[in-house]
Amino acid sequence: MIRRTPMARSMKRFAKMLVTIFLIALTVIGAQRAFAGDPGGNKTGTAANVQDAQANPFVPPQPTDKKDPKYAEQLKAYQEYKAQADKEPLAAKLADSVGQNQIAINLAWTLITGFLVMFMQAGFALVETGFTRAKNASHTMLMNFLVYVFGLTGFWIAGFALMYGAQTVASLGGTAGLDASKEVVLNLFGKPFGLFATNGWFLGGNVYDVGVYTIFLFQMVFMDTAATIPTGAMAERWTLKSFTIYAFFMSMLLYPMFGNWAWGGGWLSQLGANFGLGHGYVDFAGSGVVHAIGGLCALAGAIAIGPRIGKFNEDGTVNPIPGHHIPMGLLGTFILAFGWFGFNPGSTLGVSGGGLDRVGIVATVTMLASAGGALTAALYMIFRVGKPDPTMVANGLLAGLVAITAPSGFVGAPAGFIIGAIAGVLVCVSVEFFDRLKIDDPVGAISVHGTCGLWGVLCVGIFADGTAFYGGTWNSVTGSVKGILYGDSGQFVAQFIGCITLLVWAFGLSFVFFKVLDQFVKLRVSPEVELDGLDIPETGVLAYPDFPITDRTSVPKDFPDISKLER
Repeated sequence: MIRRTPMARSMKRFAKMLVTIFLIALTVIGAQRAFAGDPGGNKTGTAANVQDAQANPFVPPQPTDKKDPKYAEQLKAYQEYKAQADKEPLAAKLADSVGQNQIAINLAWTLITGFLVMFMQAGFALVETGFTRAKNASHTMLMNFLVYVFGLTGFWIAGFALMYGAQTVASLGGTAGLDASKEVVLNLFGKPFGLFATNGWFLGGNVYDVGVYTIFLFQMVFMDTAATIPTGAMAERWTLKSFTIYAFFMSMLLYPMFGNWAWGGGWLSQLGANFGLGHGYVDFAGSGVVHAIGGLCALAGAIAIGPRIGKFNEDGTVNPIPGHHIPMGLLGTFILAFGWFGFNPGSTLGVSGGGLDRVGIVATVTMLASAGGALTAALYMIFRVGKPDPTMVANGLLAGLVAITAPSGFVGAPAGFIIGAIAGVLVCVSVEFFDRLKIDDPVGAISVHGTCGLWGVLCVGIFADGTAFYGGTWNSVTGSVKGILYGDSGQFVAQFIGCITLLVWAFGLSFVFFKVLDQFVKLRVSPEVELDGLDIPETGVLAYPDFPITDRTSVPKDFPDISKLER
């Protein structure tokens, strides 16, 4: 009898998984031919898509519901348009060209900003690698690299379908195939609570469409931002096996479900329409959906995996473990700041029609918030320790960007700077707070993205000034989004409910996931591997082979013999 080695058994399981995915993909490809949306792009963008700055359509839709109180008014507008089109057929044909150009501009804008957000992955990789030790550089960089690959695959398989399969996007031509009727709804208190969608698996069937593929790319890189955040908080001790499983958990369940509730037409977004709480949960570019999800998952992971060897003494005092390449980390911070011009301005999902040209304001307040965060973080550190710690100044800049992400579409310059400035102090205080709790976060990811992400969510309910238009409605509620400073306390309540939901869903589910996973696939490497460095044992390649990088002298003298450590 031939006995297979563990490696052979693992390869056999992996081969079976690949064959299964391949067969499913072939089935989906076959279905695309019969149930496609607009894969050729020759039907997307017509006169029906033309609208002015106030979102008034060039072509009034033909009314069908005779019970609608506005039926007579709508029918008259439609008949007048038809009569005018018959008199001037050339104008009607030109309107088709205008519609094509308007949608094409919005598609191009969304794609370009999506490319910018994708490049943020390089920024995260440099920040996390630079702020950790040289002996783990290959491992940290590889996690940031692979999370893109694994996350993209998981989001393509199921994440997008669960999150966005029921949400149409008018600025991208209507995104043929995405259908509100595909939302799974639970009726509570006489109101519909959207839970998740069931449309768009493998991007197959009727979502084979130019607009859908565009929004998939944009939403995927946002998900990937959330997915990469825990790699910083759990760096220098996380096994690649458990990390791989986590990446699919994030991309296929944790992120898409909350994303549906907030952005896919789910229950949080409808708190305004259903219960009169402002415009429901509002998160313009993802302080909560992206950053708080990632940061709170990172918090759960950091607790579950435990602190690095030597980080804390028995009396609770902290032993600093400095990163090996501060210039690398600061360069990564600049790349992230650059990518944020895709993150926030790109969330208009276009620049033409319906007030989308507010994008210039979104970009400027984003920039100002980053400056406010970096400035106050530097001042705080000077006040606390006498010098501006470069790592905390970088985290202050990122904290400002995280905080402005949710309110960026609804505030002006003064509010943007203030939001960022508060975040800059908040991130410093938060890092100290988690250190006191003996929660080890090598790069400050929990504080930057978790703490300041929640702050950003609340900022919508405080600072939104009611000047943004975006077609005249948001989350099915007419009018502009206003915070408590501008007379709408209900908006703050909706944002607060969103924060509570984030804490329960993102932290609670992640903590359970990591604890259960650890019983089957160990989260943490052995003490010997951690002390010597993860590069060779986990990746097989040293980042710096020409230099001695293992240093056990940093371990406290009273630290127990590693042979006695729990494995």
